[in-house]
Amino acid sequence: MATPDLLQPPRAVDAPHIQSGDDDELRDLVAALPVKLQDDLRTLTGWTEVVEIVLDLGRVPEIRLSDGSERLLPWHVEADHIAAVVEAIGEFTDDNRAGVPGTLHRFSAIRNRSGRVVGLTVRRGRALYGTTAIVRDIVAGDHSLLLLGPPGVGKTTMLREMARVLANDHGARVVIVDTSNEIGGDGDIPHPGIGRARRMQVAAPDRQHRVMIEAVENHMPEVIVVDEIGTDLEAEAARTIAERGVRLIATAHGQTLDNVLLNPLLSDLVGGVESVTLSDDEARRRRTQKTVLERRSPPTFDTLIELHSRDAFVIHNNVAGSVDAILRGGAVRAESRMRLPDGRVLRDTNAEARVSVEGALSEPVDAGDARVDDGRLQVFPFGVSRSRMEHAIANSATDAIRLVRHLAQADVVVTLRSFHRKRARVLRDAEARGLPVYVLRNNTVTQMEACLATLLDMERPDDEPPPRQPAQANAGARGNGAPRQHLRTPVSTRPRLA
Repeated sequence: MATPDLLQPPRAVDAPHIQSGDDDELRDLVAALPVKLQDDLRTLTGWTEVVEIVLDLGRVPEIRLSDGSERLLPWHVEADHIAAVVEAIGEFTDDNRAGVPGTLHRFSAIRNRSGRVVGLTVRRGRALYGTTAIVRDIVAGDHSLLLLGPPGVGKTTMLREMARVLANDHGARVVIVDTSNEIGGDGDIPHPGIGRARRMQVAAPDRQHRVMIEAVENHMPEVIVVDEIGTDLEAEAARTIAERGVRLIATAHGQTLDNVLLNPLLSDLVGGVESVTLSDDEARRRRTQKTVLERRSPPTFDTLIELHSRDAFVIHNNVAGSVDAILRGGAVRAESRMRLPDGRVLRDTNAEARVSVEGALSEPVDAGDARVDDGRLQVFPFGVSRSRMEHAIANSATDAIRLVRHLAQADVVVTLRSFHRKRARVLRDAEARGLPVYVLRNNTVTQMEACLATLLDMERPDDEPPPRQPAQANAGARGNGAPRQHLRTPVSTRPRLA
C-alpha cells in the first residue's frame, strides 16, 4: 500500500546509486573476454566505468566509458578472439543475444552470410536504484504507464526499478515478460535488481505477445512489465491485458507521443486514429472540413512518460487529452520534471510538450485559410524523409512542387510501401478525400526523383517540353505504369511507384 507521501510529486530526490555486488559482476564480464583484451583493458585509466566493448573481425577493439570517451586498443581482432568469447558465454538466441548468468550484461553478435560470428557488441548491465524517485507518485498509482525515449536514455533501467519498487515496497504481484533477459538478467535465477518480482522468459522474440497473455491467464498478476512493445500483435496483447483490469508498464519505440501516434503498428496503444465525417453544423463550429481525424478508442495506456534524458522527463498524465490535442492541431500541454545536480526537482505542470512532426496528423485550425492555391502542386509526405524529399525537389530544378504539413492542404500524398501495406489510417483518410497516394519502394532520393518526374509530367501542359531530369529518375518514373491523369482529379485508385 502506497503511503500518502509517495502519492505526492517529490520536491527533492537522491541521486541514483549502483547496487552492491557491481564489482563482482564486472569481474564476470571481464572473465568472458579474450585474455589479451582483459590485460589491456585493466591498463586503461577509468576502466571500471566501461559501458561497452566493440569487437569486429580485422578491426581494433573499441572501449567506451561512462563519460562518453572511446579508447582504441593498438591491435586487430582476430577470429580466435571472437571464438574465445563465444565459447565463454555459450550459444546465442534467435535474436543473436547472449549473457552471463546472474548478471545484466549483454553480448550481441554480428554474423556473416554463412552464419559465423564476425562481430560482437558487449554491453555492461548495471542495476541502478533510485531512478524512479522523480516519478514515484506515478509509479505508486494504478494507471497503466508507457515509457518512451531514445536508445541509451535508461528506459530498461527504469523499467527494472519500477518492477522492484512495486514488488518490494508496495507489495504488488508483479510479473515481468523478459524477452531478451535485459530486465531480469541471463540464467534461470533472476537478477536481484528486480526484487521480488517474478520473471517469465520468452523463447523467441516473435512469441512475446503470447507470453504476455499467458502471464495474465496463468499467474494472476496485478502488474505486467514488458520491455519494447514493437508489433501490432504485441499492441493487441497490451490492450487485452488492460481490458482485463491488469496494470501494464511497458516501453515502446519512439521518443515522443506523436511518434507513437504516427506509427501504424503502435498507434492503438494511445487510442489510434480514424477518419470521421462531421455534420455541417459541427464542421462550421470547428471551422474545418467535414472529414477530420479523431481518436478511435480509449488509450491502452493512461499515462505516458517521455524520457528526454536521464534527468529530464515530460509526463502526459492524460494521454487521451494529449492525443485529441495533437489531432486537432492545438497546443499539447503536459507536465515536465527535471532533476537538478543538488537533488531538487523542477516541476512545471503546464509545459508545452514537444511535437516532433508538426501537424502531420492534424487539421489546421482554419483549414480554409490554410489552403494555399499558388499554382504549385501541394505534396504531403507521410512516413517519407522530408529533408530527402526537399533534396530531390532541388535536384529536379523545379518550383512547381511545394511540400505541405497538413493533409487538408495536399493535392497528392507520397508514402512508403511499408506504411501502405499496413493501411495506415492517414492514407485511408487521404483516399476518402479523393487524394491520389503514391507509394515509394525505398526512402531514397532516387525514388523520390522518379516520383517527382511522374508528378511533373502529369502537371505539364501538352505543348510544354519536358524538364531535364536525371536519367535514373526518369527511367524509374516511366517504368512504373502510373496512370497519366491530372492529379487534382479525385481518384479511387492508388498509383504506385515500383
